[in-house]
Amino acid sequence: MLVIGRRPGQYVVINNNIKVKVVKSDSGDLRLAIDAPSDIKIIRGEIYETEVLRKA
Repeated sequence: MLVIGRRPGQYVVINNNIKVKVVKSDSGDLRLAIDAPSDIKIIRGEIYETEVLRKA
């Protein structure tokens, strides 16, 4: 696992086609903007844990 610090407006690129950008939230919460091809499935962690891991 890679752990890095990013500030609002900064981003990381994964495999040259997925961009994860930190965007500022007015309430102070962390927000991520994810730009990925439509064939890439993106699931929130709590959904992954309840649906995907339950099937295993």
